[in-house]
Amino acid sequence: MKIGVIKETHKGDKRVSISPNIAKQLIDKGFEVLVVKDAGEGSKYKNSDYKEIGASVESRGVVFKKAEVLIKINPFDEEELKLIDKDHILMSQLFHKSNPALIKTIASIGASCFSMDAMPRISRAQDMDVLSSQNNLAGYKAVIRGAYEMTKIFPLMMTAAGTITPSRVLVYGVGVAGLQAIATAKRLGAVVEATDIRLETKEQTESLGAKFITVDNEGEESEGGYAKVASKDYARRQQEAVNKSLFKADLVITTAMVPGRRSPLLITKEQVAEMKNGAVIIDLAATQGGNCELSKLNKTVIQNGVKIIGTSISPESVSTNASDLYAKNMLNFILHLTEGNKFKWELDEEITDTTLIVKDGKIRQNGKTE
Repeated sequence: MKIGVIKETHKGDKRVSISPNIAKQLIDKGFEVLVVKDAGEGSKYKNSDYKEIGASVESRGVVFKKAEVLIKINPFDEEELKLIDKDHILMSQLFHKSNPALIKTIASIGASCFSMDAMPRISRAQDMDVLSSQNNLAGYKAVIRGAYEMTKIFPLMMTAAGTITPSRVLVYGVGVAGLQAIATAKRLGAVVEATDIRLETKEQTESLGAKFITVDNEGEESEGGYAKVASKDYARRQQEAVNKSLFKADLVITTAMVPGRRSPLLITKEQVAEMKNGAVIIDLAATQGGNCELSKLNKTVIQNGVKIIGTSISPESVSTNASDLYAKNMLNFILHLTEGNKFKWELDEEITDTTLIVKDGKIRQNGKTE
């Protein structure tokens, strides 16, 4: 089987879906790996790094023509879709619930595609979960970016000139990104608080030394390990419970996203007006509309002295680590789907069923073709 590694074209994304180390492991397993020229450049992987382990480095057109499986991180763009034919199998984060037009286009070509962001939250899929591996880095980077943007330091510091009190950090959403943000901020010496619709995250928050802001969530449940859209009543109660901490916070990190939906609105412009002058908000949910009402994707907005940064490039900014983790997820996924270097097509198997969005031009819904 020939696997094609496509260069990312999404603005600002320096990652690559398969690193040289993982390419070697695939080759050792009997796969042939073709890499688009300079695909790994942004992650500091040279073309020669791929050639040395036995991969072929070719032009984009050659890779699309020769490869059977095409692997990316971001969804395939319009120019790439023109190079796809019915025999191709695509693997990337397709965000299929938010991109129905993309899925219909792939289906019209007659190709098949797997959406990596659809990986089920089950134990045996953990080593294939690209959202978790990338969000872990996003949580870390959000704190580092916040530290850079703040005019204060994180830790308590005793000096001859007086005592510096620790900064206060508030994290919305205790998923993978939120947990890493909590852990990183705590390591840097901040006083950390967090909140989440899922009460089961309280123990995880407290195990990292942070305070969990409890909101009565009667009637609110998570869906498949992911947060669901909260009711208006819950949103109101959450605002009331969190406001005191929000208005004292020096750094706020928001991570709440719901698959296929707009990010829940957690911080209104009225709340921003009550925040401390100099406070910073890092909104990791900006790609889906943002958790803060004032967030703008990949822009910095300053309102009433509060700096609001809507970002989508947190894992991309540590591209070497992000690429390596994504590539390991892809290796495990490919080995799960294949046997003897050929696809098993076990359509009733949960991981395959959940991630296979289009099979031979037919869009699948809950394991059934339309």
